Amino acid sequence: MNLPPRLRIASSCLFSLVRVALVAFVCSSANGQTPAAPVATTNSGKIRGYLDHGIAAFKGIPYGEDTAKHRFQPPVPPIPWGGVRDCIDFGPIAPQPISSRQRTEFFPQPKDGTVASEDCLHLNVWTPALRDGKKRPVLFYIHGGGYSGWSSNVDVYDGVRLCQRGDVVVVTINHRLNGFGYLYLAQLGGAEYADSGNVGQLDLILALKWVRDNIAEFGGDPGCVTIFGQSGGGAKCATLMAMPAARGLFHRVWTMSGQQLTGRTRAHGTETARAVLKKLGLTPERFAEIKTIPIEKLIAAMQGQSWAPVVDGGVLPRDPFAPDASPLSTHIPMVMGNTHDETTYLIGGSDPSTFSLTWESLPEKLEKATAQFTGDLTAAQIIAEYRRLYPTYTPSDVFFAATTAARSWKGFVLQSDRRAAQPGTKTYVYYLNWRSPIDGGKWRAPHTLDIPLVFDNIAYSPTMTDNSHEAQHVARLMSDALLAFARTGNPNTSALPTWPAYELPRRPAMIWDIKPAIENDPRGDERNFFAPAIYVQPGT
Repeated sequence: MNLPPRLRIASSCLFSLVRVALVAFVCSSANGQTPAAPVATTNSGKIRGYLDHGIAAFKGIPYGEDTAKHRFQPPVPPIPWGGVRDCIDFGPIAPQPISSRQRTEFFPQPKDGTVASEDCLHLNVWTPALRDGKKRPVLFYIHGGGYSGWSSNVDVYDGVRLCQRGDVVVVTINHRLNGFGYLYLAQLGGAEYADSGNVGQLDLILALKWVRDNIAEFGGDPGCVTIFGQSGGGAKCATLMAMPAARGLFHRVWTMSGQQLTGRTRAHGTETARAVLKKLGLTPERFAEIKTIPIEKLIAAMQGQSWAPVVDGGVLPRDPFAPDASPLSTHIPMVMGNTHDETTYLIGGSDPSTFSLTWESLPEKLEKATAQFTGDLTAAQIIAEYRRLYPTYTPSDVFFAATTAARSWKGFVLQSDRRAAQPGTKTYVYYLNWRSPIDGGKWRAPHTLDIPLVFDNIAYSPTMTDNSHEAQHVARLMSDALLAFARTGNPNTSALPTWPAYELPRRPAMIWDIKPAIENDPRGDERNFFAPAIYVQPGT
C-alpha cells in the first residue's frame, strides 16, 4: 500500500505499539504468568535479556571498554561486572555528525532518544535457545553508513525473524566511526597511535572475538560465523578479509552494495589528520590535548572529511581488493550483491530534482555526479550511449542508470572479477531487480532495499517495501538463501534456479525478482562502456 508520509509515520508508530503488545502476549504462559527473563553468562558477567516471540533477545551487551579511555587506540575488553546486568535496550551509538543521523523519507530510523557516546562498543544477540548444546550458524551483521555514521539501533536489523526461519543466532553491533575510528595519527603522534587509522576495524575484530568466546552460551557455533553487511558494512567486511588479526574469526562473507578495493594511503591519512588538528588549533606541542577534547569539538573539526581504513602496513598490510583479492580469505565462501538502481536513494534521496530531469538539465547533473568516475568520457557521450542502449529511457532513467553503473556498480564489478580470478575461491553474485512499490515505484530497486529482504523484516520497513504478499515473497527467497549460505557456504535453495558460482568470462548472477533467474553478464554493454575509465574508491 502506497501511503503519504504522515500516514506512513502513523502506521509505523501503530505497528510499534502492536509489536509491544504482541511481545507481552507471547511472553506470557498459559496460566497468565510471565516466564523468567533469559539470563546468559558471558566472560565479563551475567546478562539478562527478554523474550520476543519465543526468541531470547539481548541488547546493549558491552564487548569493549568505554573508548574515551583509549581514544584513537585499539579497543580493550570490558571491565567485568558483578550481579546480573540488564541488556534489554540498545546501547549508545558512535559519535557522529548530526547529518549522519538525519531522518530520511525512505529508510527506517534509529530509535528516538538514541544517545551518541564514545562508550559505544555494544552488541545485540538474538537466539532461539541458550545452552541447549546446539551449534547454530551465527550471522554477524555490520551496519552501513559508510565509515562516517549510522548504527545498528534500527528495528529493520531485528534478528527475530531470521532466528525463527533458520534456527540461527543473529548478532548486530555498534563500533567507532568517522575520525574516532579512522583518523590516522601515527605519523603525527608516534607509536602510541600506530593503529589509529583502523581502530574502527579493530572494534569489529574485538566483537568477533567476543562471539568466538561467548556465542556457545547463546546456542551458536563459533566455528560457523557469517559476517554480512550492507553499503559501508559490506565494505568493512571486504576490509576484514585482508586483515591478519581477523583470520579465523569468520567463515563466510555476504556483502550488499558494499565493496572496498583500496584503503587510504598513509600520506592521505596524515593529510586529513593535519586538517583536523588545524581546525582544533592543536600545534605539535599541544598534541596530547586530543585525548581530552570534548567529542562535540572533535566532530565539528572532522566535518567535511572522508573516512576509510588506512593501509598502514600493520593492521591493514595491503589493499583489500587491489590489484587483486587478498589471499588471506581465498578459502572463505563469499556472496556479493548490488541493487539495479543504487543511486535513486544514494543521490535521489537528497536531491529530489533528479526524478524530474529534462534532456536539457541532464548533462550538468550527470557531469557533477560522475566526473570522478568516468575518465575521459563526457556527459554527452554517456547520454548518447544510454539512449542507444535504452531508447525508451527518460532523462531521469538515464541519470540513475549511468550514475549507478559508473559509481558503486563499477567497484562491485571489479571486486567480483578480481575475486573470480583468484584460484580456489567460491563466489556467488546477485543483482536485486525487484522494484519497491513505494511512492508509485519511483525508487525502483534502490540502495538499501535488500536489507529488509534478507532480514525478512518487511514489517519493519513500511517506507521501503510495504507489507505486501509480493514483498514477502521476495523476502522469503532472499532470507532463505542467506540462511542456506550461513549453514553450508552455498546459497542455493530448492525454491531457486541453480545458482552457479561466479566465473570469468560468463559472469553468471542471480537476478532477484518475483521470479528469480540466472543471467550471464547482466548489463554487459554498460560494463564494457565504462571499463576504460580508471575506478577510484570513494574516500581513498
